[in-house]
Amino acid sequence: MTSRTANLDFDRSLTQRVQVVNETLDRLLAGQKEIPEDLRKALQYTLSSPGKRIRSALVLWCCELTGGKSTANAQLAAAAIEMVHTYSLVHDDLPAMDDDDLRRGRPTCHKAFDEATAILTGDGLLTLAFEILADGVDDSLLAVGLIRELAQAAGPAGMIAGQVADLNAENTVGTVETLEYIHTNKTAKMFRCAGRMGALCGRANAEQLETLGRYGLKIGLGFQIADDILDVSASSEQLGKTAGKDVAAAKCTYPAVVGIEKARELERTLAQEAVALLEPFGAGADILRRLAVVLLDRNK
Repeated sequence: MTSRTANLDFDRSLTQRVQVVNETLDRLLAGQKEIPEDLRKALQYTLSSPGKRIRSALVLWCCELTGGKSTANAQLAAAAIEMVHTYSLVHDDLPAMDDDDLRRGRPTCHKAFDEATAILTGDGLLTLAFEILADGVDDSLLAVGLIRELAQAAGPAGMIAGQVADLNAENTVGTVETLEYIHTNKTAKMFRCAGRMGALCGRANAEQLETLGRYGLKIGLGFQIADDILDVSASSEQLGKTAGKDVAAAKCTYPAVVGIEKARELERTLAQEAVALLEPFGAGADILRRLAVVLLDRNK
C-alpha cells in the first residue's frame, strides 16, 4: 500500500467516525429537554465547532480492534470523552487561564457569549458526559468502568493536575521532567483514556487493555509535542486558534526547553514506540499505526 493510499484510507475512516460522533452528540443534546435555551445554544455552539475528534475516533477504533465492530456503548463513550475534551477547551480559553479569543477557527465561547456562560457551558459538558455514560451504557459494570477511566484521566490527578502545573510553570526555567509531567497529565492521559475506554467497550482482555492504554499515552504525548511545535511554526489560520500564544505567555514547552529539532526527534520516537506496541494485533491495527504517523505530520 502506498503512503498516499494509506492516507486516503485513514482520512476516509476518520471522516466516517467523526460523522458518527457528531450525530451521537446531536442526538444526546436533543434528548436533554430541560436545558435552558440560552445554555443549550452555548452547548451547541461549542460541540458543533469543527474539532479533529481524534480522542473520540480512538475510542471507536479501539473498540473495533478488540471487539470486531463499533457498538452503541462505544459511541456513547466517544461522545462523553469529546464532551470532556470540549469542556477543557472552553475553560482553558477563559481570561483567567490561557485567555484566547479563537478556538477551532471560531470565536471562543466566552467571546461568542460571555464569561459566565462559558464557565457554565464547561461545567455542563463535564457533568453531562458522566450522565450519558451512567444512563446510556447498557451494562452497569461497563458503565462504572468507563466512568472510572474518564474521571481519573480528567480529574485532579490527571488533566486538571496538568493544567495547574502548566500555569505554575509560566515564566520559569522549564525542565524536561516538568514538561513530561505537564503534557502527560494535561493531554496524554486523555488519549490513554480513549484507548482504554474503547478497549473496554470491545471486551478486551487485560493485556489488550493495558497495551492500548500505553499506546494512547505515547501518541497523546507526541500529539502535545506537535502542538508545541505548531504554536511556533504555524499561522493562526492554520491552527484555528491564536498562534504564538505559548511564547507570548512564556509557557513551558518542548521547543522552548529542548529546541524544535529535539522536540521533533522526541515525537518521532514516541510514534515509533506506539507503533511497536501494536505488533500483537497484526494487520487489524493498521489504522492505529497510521494515526501515530499522521499526528506527526499535521499542520493544525
